[in-house]
Amino acid sequence: MDLVQFLKKGMVWVQSDIEKQEDLFQMVAESGKSEGYVTDDFLTRLTDREQTFPTGLKLDGYGVALPHTDPECVTEQFIAVITVKDGGIPFKLMEDAGQTVEANLIFVLGLNEPHSQLAVLQQLMGTIQDKDNVAALLRAKDEDEVKQILETITV
Repeated sequence: MDLVQFLKKGMVWVQSDIEKQEDLFQMVAESGKSEGYVTDDFLTRLTDREQTFPTGLKLDGYGVALPHTDPECVTEQFIAVITVKDGGIPFKLMEDAGQTVEANLIFVLGLNEPHSQLAVLQQLMGTIQDKDNVAALLRAKDEDEVKQILETITV
């Protein structure tokens, strides 16, 4: 599965200065809505799902989050990629909601086909488990560089 096929116009932010999860979700939802990728209830459902099923991961020296929501509120599949310039955005840990991780790499998954979700999650997990991949993505200066990096990753 080629992750790049899910990168859509207006859904990649590099070196972002966003500090709060709510602001991040708002930004993704507004862009997704304006591009026609999501329904009106995407923001509410994304927020609710993240509260119920946290997606933060603490990996070898960095934090990653993979927030996603129900397929019915996604009209066109996408992956939003956000890198955070300084620090990170607090996300509750997937394995222990009582703890948080400062996520500096976030992939918001807008998927509406079950087979796509499994394949994308497998590809993303392989990608983020390699420290060099994460470091390269965090150094990226623009959307084209993010695409180039993701094109070169084989998992």
